[in-house]
Amino acid sequence: MTTTGGSIPGAVDMPPTIDEIVRTLTLQAGFNTTSVIVGTTLLGIAAGLIGAFALLRKRSLTADALSHATLPGICIAFLAAPSLGLAPRSMPVLMIGAAITGVLGVVCIHLLITKTRLREDASIGIVLSVFFGLGVVLLSVIQTNASGNAAGLNHFIYGQTAAMTRSDTITMGVIGVFSAAVALLLLKELSLVCFNDSFARATGIPAWLMDTVILGLIVLVTVSGLQAVGLILIVAMLIIPAASARFWTERLWKLILLSALIGGASGYAGSSVSALLPRKPAGSVIVLTAGALFAASMFLAPARGVLATALRRARIRWRIANDHLLEYLFENTNTSPGRPLSDIADEHGIPSLRFKLLAKALQIRGFITMSNGVATLTHIGSARGARVARNHALWEQYLITHADIAPSHVDWSVDQVEHVLDDELVRRLERLLAESRA
Repeated sequence: MTTTGGSIPGAVDMPPTIDEIVRTLTLQAGFNTTSVIVGTTLLGIAAGLIGAFALLRKRSLTADALSHATLPGICIAFLAAPSLGLAPRSMPVLMIGAAITGVLGVVCIHLLITKTRLREDASIGIVLSVFFGLGVVLLSVIQTNASGNAAGLNHFIYGQTAAMTRSDTITMGVIGVFSAAVALLLLKELSLVCFNDSFARATGIPAWLMDTVILGLIVLVTVSGLQAVGLILIVAMLIIPAASARFWTERLWKLILLSALIGGASGYAGSSVSALLPRKPAGSVIVLTAGALFAASMFLAPARGVLATALRRARIRWRIANDHLLEYLFENTNTSPGRPLSDIADEHGIPSLRFKLLAKALQIRGFITMSNGVATLTHIGSARGARVARNHALWEQYLITHADIAPSHVDWSVDQVEHVLDDELVRRLERLLAESRA
């Protein structure tokens, strides 16, 4: 399989054969393709792992500024390398230059925050824009005046795996493994700083040092992924996997593991697709893969996903509506016996179809019986209605007596709380109200 970085006008990608897909996914498509896939997978794992700490320490925007601030460093290193007797396209030279200006950008952000009245977001925006603008100017100067050695230097902006050599992929993989290893070795210390830096300092762990470690790891991941993903998109590899994992768990070790897995899967799938469709830039495909996993997590996560949250809220609203109907029937059994449900629905402004569904659900559960459109409470329905009415009265009286809320303002709050009072809370409320009357 050939892998090219250019785009031929009018050319159309030929769909890969089944054999090509299998060989690519099983890492048998040739050394260059396999090394790129392995390298980007390791990069994704490291970026996901370190991105989890960056997310918890609220350093995501700082990572974005750092990645954009690497461009002038790349250009300056390219210009300075010949005078130092080094090859201008040497990857270690360019990475060192990128790291220096990246760290310098973060230092500038810190100085703007501490020495001026600018907020963090404004400081990050200023540094990001200025450094990236400087890099674009230097890049245009290089492309105008430099020799053919400058060809492909702009690939660091968007990334291009096709331009990577064997040493580039090995360097990327080694840095990824090293960064992940450092983060795992300092897992306890980093965890304490992320969740309670005051407690970490009290136990002798310097928070500033751990923040420096996180920043250093972000720098390593950023500069190692510049050629594969590009400085504009590398920040996505730090943020998206961690943000995706956050939907699935609230435990730190699970968050770190899932973030690393999502990052690795994004790198593997994205680089594989790019290898099968050579004219598609790997960096963009990797980030799109990560974005697809984020969207799936956002909608499908069982605890914090959009669908699960919507379903949970719908169940709560349904339960409250059931309780309100039982409460109404219980309180009006003697005053308005035999009243049709349609009249009750009209009185409360509830759509007729929804009210019929409520009544049917209560009938199925054995709370009411229906006869000619009139609902009658069963024994268990009457007990449930009495409990809801009692909880309503208890919570209302508590708010008036202990929370000093005017009686005209308590009804909405009562409607939200009365349905979640368990037996223990009811007993405590009864004791408090009994003591207040004594």
